[in-house]
Amino acid sequence: MKIEKDRVVRFHYTVSEVGQEPIESSKDREPLAILIGHGNIIPGLEAAMMDKEAGENFGVDVASADAYGERREGLTQRVPKKHFGNTRLVPGQQVILQTNFGPRAVTVQKVGMTVVDVDLNHPMAGKDLHFDVEIVEVREAGEEEVQHGHVHGDGGHHH
Repeated sequence: MKIEKDRVVRFHYTVSEVGQEPIESSKDREPLAILIGHGNIIPGLEAAMMDKEAGENFGVDVASADAYGERREGLTQRVPKKHFGNTRLVPGQQVILQTNFGPRAVTVQKVGMTVVDVDLNHPMAGKDLHFDVEIVEVREAGEEEVQHGHVHGDGGHHH
């Protein structure tokens, strides 16, 4: 079965900056499960998966514009320190900040007495990435999965 919109794909990946050592890999855990065509992974990787089948392995370079976007200068915010709890913060550290729009990865720029300046760019923004991918399984999505826009059950979301 080929990968196309509204199919569930379970896959392993290893990601690195182009020409660099791997940053992260799913090889030591369960494969990632996503619903194709619903914005659940970066666009460049999803496009590279189209028409592949279970058992296929491939590598793909994804330009930053089709990954986490270009880095945007001035995308910073001053946040009251209390929003970080008791976490000891240092410049350059990446932390998850709970926002009105859900959790967001931010990079600490400067730590003051009562406020913290953070960079809101995704930590991988502006980086061209290389993915090595192993397609483990491809299946039809259930009606509820398509309506909800994500995978349910094994490797997916549990309501």
